[in-house]
Amino acid sequence: MKNFLSDKMYECLKWLTLCFLPASAVLYSLIAEVWHLPFGKEISQTINGVCTFLGVLIGVSTVQYNKTNNS
Repeated sequence: MKNFLSDKMYECLKWLTLCFLPASAVLYSLIAEVWHLPFGKEISQTINGVCTFLGVLIGVSTVQYNKTNNS
């Protein structure tokens, strides 16, 4: 089975999902509250939803990859 993502792309998406997106959600939430920017809660929750979705996809992909390569 051919891998859909290169190792570099996988690691980039993993970093984006585990580090960048959660940090950006918290940052925007805090900045929005301090500076009275619009939709702070909505934007933060949307980012967290995308982060959760990507995390699940990466987890499923990892399990499938490990099953294929450890057999």
